[in-house]
Amino acid sequence: MPERTPRELGLLADCESCFGLCCVALPFSASADFAVAKDAGRPCVNLQDDFRCGIHTQLRQRGFPGCTVFDCFGAGQKVSQVTFEGRDWRRAPETSGQMFTVFPVMRQLHELLWYLAEALTLDAAAEIVPELRAAYESTERLTRESPGVLEKLDVAACRAEVNTLLLRVSELVRAGHRGREHRGADLIGARLKGADLRAANLRGAYLIGADLRGADLRLADLIGADLRGADLSGADLTGSVFLTQAQVNAAKGSRATRLPASLTHPAHWTTPDSTPDRASGREPGPRGPRNRAGSRKRPPRRG
Repeated sequence: MPERTPRELGLLADCESCFGLCCVALPFSASADFAVAKDAGRPCVNLQDDFRCGIHTQLRQRGFPGCTVFDCFGAGQKVSQVTFEGRDWRRAPETSGQMFTVFPVMRQLHELLWYLAEALTLDAAAEIVPELRAAYESTERLTRESPGVLEKLDVAACRAEVNTLLLRVSELVRAGHRGREHRGADLIGARLKGADLRAANLRGAYLIGADLRGADLRLADLIGADLRGADLSGADLTGSVFLTQAQVNAAKGSRATRLPASLTHPAHWTTPDSTPDRASGREPGPRGPRNRAGSRKRPPRRG
């Protein structure tokens, strides 16, 4: 189909055109992902006057790996340059409250655009292209609304409407394949080395710290799957659907990891590859990473 990919549509962060919104609008807690805690609306201690990060090249070494994982799907530059017409929150502080409220709303809308744009490139979804295109266009129009409209937008309703279409796309892509059903499954720390997960339904699955080395994830639906710390070294994710750059950034991998064409290998994927024989894969095990108190911790459900 002659549609453009999410990357070609600019649905990735362009930090040069943003007012550092992810560094000020969003909160984070001191954890393995962030060295310090920060409230929403308060600039990160590393944010400079020109909206650049003062430790950008050392984020992981300085205790901020969470920053290297995050991607706003291009919402930052949209809010900065379109919604607020280039007026930044430092020179126009009266805009700050509304700008910081609108940013997470815009990010969710851009995430939906990412999924819809990807769906429009899939041959398997040809029969519902008119519906997908209409959903994309209506969502894109919402991103150009005024700050007042955006801050009151019912994003949950937008997500629910688009998700109905995305479910159909997933079914069409995986039709004819007997993929495993793991939607929302607890696969934290699962031993899936070399596993056959072709056309698996992994929507919203918890794959934190899972061993997916050499796993076959072609045609798998990975929308909302939590891949933090999962090892994708040597895994094959070509043809998987609804996988985002942020999910890939949160995982571990190697140069031998095969990704969809719209995604890139993160810079921290520098470990040597040790691709296993897929036949040696094991079923998911019950053990997973533990929190500081010693018990397994399930993150809040997403998507």
